[in-house]
Parts: sequence; C-alpha cells; structure tokens
Amino acid sequence: MHLPLPTDERIRFICEHLLSYPDNTFTVAEWAERVEVTSKTVHRLFTRETGMSFVQWRDQARLLFALRQIANGRKIIDIAFECGYASPSAFTAMFRRHFGVPPSSFYD
Repeated sequence: MHLPLPTDERIRFICEHLLSYPDNTFTVAEWAERVEVTSKTVHRLFTRETGMSFVQWRDQARLLFALRQIANGRKIIDIAFECGYASPSAFTAMFRRHFGVPPSSFYD
C-alpha cells in the first residue's frame, strides 16, 4: 500500500493531521474552512497532489494505521474506533472491501 504525501502546505497539513489522528471525521468542507480554501480546491489539490480523492487518501491512511495495530495484536473493536468508525462492523466492511477478508483473519 502506498500513501503519497502532498507538497502543497494546505493539503499536507490535512494529511499530517489525519496521520496523527486517524479517528478524525472532519468533512472536506470542514477541512476547507480550516485551511481557508473552498471544498472544490481541497478536492482538486488532493487529486493533483496524491492521485487520490480525499476519501480514498483518508481510507488508505486508516488502513495503514489499522494494519500496524492488527500486527501488534490490538483488538478490532479498539482499532475500529481509533480509525474513526462508528462501529466495528463499519470498519470490518471497509476492510473487507479493500482486502477481501475481515481484519480478524488478516494475519492468520
């Protein structure tokens, strides 16, 4: 898995925050307000700088965080909430969509 980091300071600020706080659930509009640009600009910059949409990049960052936590033997329920998901089932569904298996069997 690859997680490109942008060079644009505004988008990099968002990415660094999401890496530090994977449970952050700010919308693009909320981030746009924080970095003082429009939502459209955030979308455009994410695509240009990372090759991914904001949602794709955030999901990828959360998956990388989750993989490290799973490898360290952490409980799936704790990882789900630390990744900003409202429930372990929502996290499991996203994980299964990406990897084809539930997180509980990933390192079996």
